[in-house]
Amino acid sequence: MLQNLVVELGAWRWFVFGLLLLMAELVAPGTVLLWLGLAAIVVGVIAFFLDPGWQVEVVAFAALGLAAAVAWWRFGRPNNAAESDRPMLNRRAERHVGKVFMLEAPIVNGDGRMRIDDTTWRVSGPDLPAGARVRVAGADGITLLVVAEA
Repeated sequence: MLQNLVVELGAWRWFVFGLLLLMAELVAPGTVLLWLGLAAIVVGVIAFFLDPGWQVEVVAFAALGLAAAVAWWRFGRPNNAAESDRPMLNRRAERHVGKVFMLEAPIVNGDGRMRIDDTTWRVSGPDLPAGARVRVAGADGITLLVVAEA
């Protein structure tokens, strides 16, 4: 029954398939179904005028869908790696590297805490008394690695 319907539709099956893919793109966005839908519509146009046979139509659909997706991935997608005016926005610990701060509490056995602005940070470094000046040498996750500042 379904097979007979698909055969009777002829080239229109590609238009219907393409529109179904485009409607599915609305429900599950990600632009993959968009390019497959457009490829199906192009194959429908080809099948409407040339009637190349279903094998050629399927190969053309696969080739056009792949070519459209690759072309979009290579040339059309937005550049999300653009320079930001706040490059350390989501890397808060790393933005303190190189800065000098004063310890409010001592570092004992290599571990301590330091207050920067309104945040208390865990610090790791040599044992130092409260009030010592330290330079942030790096970050290990949410722990600031500090060294004594001369």
